[in-house]
Amino acid sequence: MNLCSIASGSSGNCVYVGNEQTGILVDAGISKKRIVEGLKKIDVNPADLKGIVVTHEHSDHIKGLGVMARQYELPIYATKETIYGILQSSSVGVIKTELFHPISPNEPFYMDEIEVNPFSISHDANNPVCYTFCYEGHKIGVATDLGKYDDYIIKNLTGCEILLLEANHDVNMLQVGSYPYSLKRRILSDRGHLSNDTSGKLLGTLLHSGLKYIFLGHLSKENNYPELAYETVKYELEKQGLHDKFDFFMGVAKRDEPSQLVSID
Repeated sequence: MNLCSIASGSSGNCVYVGNEQTGILVDAGISKKRIVEGLKKIDVNPADLKGIVVTHEHSDHIKGLGVMARQYELPIYATKETIYGILQSSSVGVIKTELFHPISPNEPFYMDEIEVNPFSISHDANNPVCYTFCYEGHKIGVATDLGKYDDYIIKNLTGCEILLLEANHDVNMLQVGSYPYSLKRRILSDRGHLSNDTSGKLLGTLLHSGLKYIFLGHLSKENNYPELAYETVKYELEKQGLHDKFDFFMGVAKRDEPSQLVSID
């Protein structure tokens, strides 16, 4: 199984997960042109994708959904509440009803032989979810827009060998920045986004010898820097005595270019 972050950030998100037979997109929050170019870099034909799983209906996760679905006849998997939100969005255009497949949190489903596990998250959207993907004993997790984490989140992400995890903002940058007070409150709330510090604390509960690749994702353009996110999370792991305990790669998923393709087998 492998993963490539095609784009990750507050302005647009799209992640590829797959194996030799099956390719899946997690969200389509950037233009079709950028998605196709990102897939081309990892030798994936968009026409061969099995579908798009959607976390929630915010524009940075569905901006390119309509175009991708229409051009390539791609099935769309999302909670029924998220589907309703997508249909209310003027930016996606008309999508055939038959392309939508309602899913439910905690009810796994299969795309070919890959088991897809949706689980609930705390975010200000219509019944949002994140996903893990399992195939032949391997597990990949894509977890952003978490708001907060608890034992339920930890349980769902435990055992991942590749993990893309939200590190959205630096709390101090957000507090002194130009955002209106209401938006700051929303981001800092339990239905907002994980800070760098909180991301590091969560990652500390998930580290194990099998976790080989970690990408920090969904960084705010205004309230974070890649270097700051990386160093803050690293510091949290060092405080817990974990950074040098395990052998893993940790990088930051970029907003404007694809990551490397990483694989486990």
